[in-house]
Amino acid sequence: MNSADLATSLHQQTSQRAYIRQLAILEQSANLIKARLYISSDLFVQIYRNDHFDSTNLVLIHNQQRIYGRDHLGGVWHRHTTNAPHEHDTSNKGRQATTLAEFLDEVELILARMNLP
Repeated sequence: MNSADLATSLHQQTSQRAYIRQLAILEQSANLIKARLYISSDLFVQIYRNDHFDSTNLVLIHNQQRIYGRDHLGGVWHRHTTNAPHEHDTSNKGRQATTLAEFLDEVELILARMNLP
C-alpha cells in the first residue's frame, strides 16, 4: 500500500461506509498522506502513510486517546489492542498485514462492542 493507493482507498471506503461523516485530508504530497475519517466530533480514524520511510499508521481515536491501532514500521506490522492500546502486540495476529478496508472492518466491530456511535 503506497500513499497514492491509500488516497484512492480513503475515498472509496468513505463512500461505502455510512457511519463515516467526513473525510478530512490533513496533509498530502507525492509520498505522504495524513487523513481523518470522522465518525463523530470526538471519534475518528486517523490514517498516515509515508512512502519514503515505508511507514503506515491506522488508528482509532476516541476522546483524544488511541483505543485501537495497527502500524507498519521497518517492514513489520504490529497492533495496539483495545485492552492495551499503548503496548505493541507482535503476536502472529498482531503482525498480520492489513488494508484500510480490513482495518475499518475491525473498527466497526470495536465500535459495536464498545457501544460507540
